[in-house]
Amino acid sequence: MDETGMLAIAPRLSQFVAVARAEHMTHAAEEIGVPQSTLSRSIGRLETDLGVGLFVRTGRTVRLTREGRTLLRHAERALADLTAAVREIRGDADELHGRVGLAFLTTLGVAAVPRLLRDFRVSHPDVRFDLMQGPHALLLDRLRAGDADLALTSPLPDEPGLLAEPLDDEELRLAVPADHPLAARPEGVALAEAARDPFIGFRRGFGMRGTVDAWCREAGFVPRLAFEGGDAETLRGLVGAGLGVALLPVAAHPATPGVVELPVTTPRTTRTIGLVWARDRRLTPPVRALQDFLRSRPLLLPTPTP
Repeated sequence: MDETGMLAIAPRLSQFVAVARAEHMTHAAEEIGVPQSTLSRSIGRLETDLGVGLFVRTGRTVRLTREGRTLLRHAERALADLTAAVREIRGDADELHGRVGLAFLTTLGVAAVPRLLRDFRVSHPDVRFDLMQGPHALLLDRLRAGDADLALTSPLPDEPGLLAEPLDDEELRLAVPADHPLAARPEGVALAEAARDPFIGFRRGFGMRGTVDAWCREAGFVPRLAFEGGDAETLRGLVGAGLGVALLPVAAHPATPGVVELPVTTPRTTRTIGLVWARDRRLTPPVRALQDFLRSRPLLLPTPTP
């Protein structure tokens, strides 16, 4: 395909990405504000121009083919570059009135991120935020796609396209039901003492899942999972209901009824939370301002003594 043909394809890439993300023609059409029939024809022309099928269709539900997944990876990168250029032109790069895309772990959304953004807005009251909350794997995807400028996450990634900087360490404690035999040990317990208990843990894709599994292996056992979820407060509530034990960040609010949080004496159950950004993406002034702000103060408040 010559250069003219490539230029003809370019305007349809954003429509293709919308369909790929929604996996549904009608939902994608509603999201981008075009008639569903127009969107279907546009995707059909794109497939004709490329000479490959990009989607497998079941009614209006669609899923990507192998060729579609390849195009999506490159299209997201190209659109991210275009989005960054448009934002800069439209003033999103202005330090006082610009926009920052911040992605952060679900567990940081209870107290840490709201506190930090409140303090940041004292000196930058008109900076706007696109906030994205979720598991570790999703946050890195948002960075790669250009949806997020910065991510607060753990564990810190080691890949060529991303830069990472540690900010703070977070202690995880063993949450047990109040009537559990270990609950009377506020001075702390060895993780191996919970080896026979059912565990309540995070789903795969959450950074905490791999971290907790590694600590359990270090303690000499594989946790027997009774439930897998994505919200720390839900997991803590299930501990209080007697469904099992869990390794969780210390509760930001008053303790959940029926739950006792115990320090772990061995292994050291502390994870590093840091700041991550794309290596090849120019950081705008408001993004750099937030980056410098986050470097200048503790991410987490001191852990209370049991």
